[in-house]
Amino acid sequence: MKKFNWFDWFDWLTNTTNSTIATNTTTGKNMPKKKSFDLSVNLGKLKLKNPVLTASGTFGYGKEYSEFVDLNRLGAIVVKGISLKPMKGNPMPRICETPCGMLNAIGLQNPGLKDFIRKQLPYLKKFRTRIIVNILGNSIDEYIELAENLEAQGIDAVELNVSCPNVKKGGIVFGTDPKIFRELIESVRQRTSLPLITKLSPNVSDIKLFAKIAEDAGSDVISLINTITGMSIDIKTGKPRLANITGGLSGPAIKPVAVRMVWECYKTVRIPIIGMGGIISAEDAVEFLLAGASAVAVGTGNFINPKATMDILEGIKTYMSAKGIRSLRELTGAVKC
Repeated sequence: MKKFNWFDWFDWLTNTTNSTIATNTTTGKNMPKKKSFDLSVNLGKLKLKNPVLTASGTFGYGKEYSEFVDLNRLGAIVVKGISLKPMKGNPMPRICETPCGMLNAIGLQNPGLKDFIRKQLPYLKKFRTRIIVNILGNSIDEYIELAENLEAQGIDAVELNVSCPNVKKGGIVFGTDPKIFRELIESVRQRTSLPLITKLSPNVSDIKLFAKIAEDAGSDVISLINTITGMSIDIKTGKPRLANITGGLSGPAIKPVAVRMVWECYKTVRIPIIGMGGIISAEDAVEFLLAGASAVAVGTGNFINPKATMDILEGIKTYMSAKGIRSLRELTGAVKC
């Protein structure tokens, strides 16, 4: 894996082609018709023009990547997690590179709901791209208040962050306790008509159980996986490399685990799945689609290549063309087992 300075990128973020007929200007005859692909995705009530999304926490609020990415071409922008009140996050150091990935313990640093609505949302609304807001709270009431306020702002969907391993309260507690997990989803579902996405934690003994609970409790979509809890020690000092001691492992190192969990969930639930975890290329994205994902979210890959989402979108088209596939739906769950 190419050596990359994760620190600069990550801390900076925290503080389809239509069918056309070309006319030959010399002869006036029609040129060969370009192949068209149906890249549209139905995530329950949420309709996307293509399957490439950004993973929360890795794409800021869109503006940070606008120099590299045509935001209008994304299937959706999933913004960095938002809480009711501003959060400072964890102390430094909170990022370290690992073989084929990285550990982070940012601690969900964010400016809070009011600041997001006032400063970030107006910019995002300029684009013809779905806006999905990742929300997090320390209580069920906080999740409800976030969902209700964001629905009033006209966003397209909310993603429940119940699986962050880097905070002292909330977060992963909701994502690993089946009873609380169900209660949270049911409560938010009752108070918002927005499409509801639940982001699953991989730090459980049976991901299928939580996928089924999410479906039964009213989630329209599940997204997985979030980061895997990990730890790294500096043998020169004998101290953990993260001030938080543990952090979330992301990047190519976790892809096989993520693909397996997506496949397991696809066989368990009927609701759509957004797959993520180590996607840095179109080949990775197709692997998730074959395993059962209807869409994919690019996370750590954005730090390696700021244009990763655009490259992956074009690569999916190339794959479909080579295979003679006209509709993205033909790929979902098509693994030959």
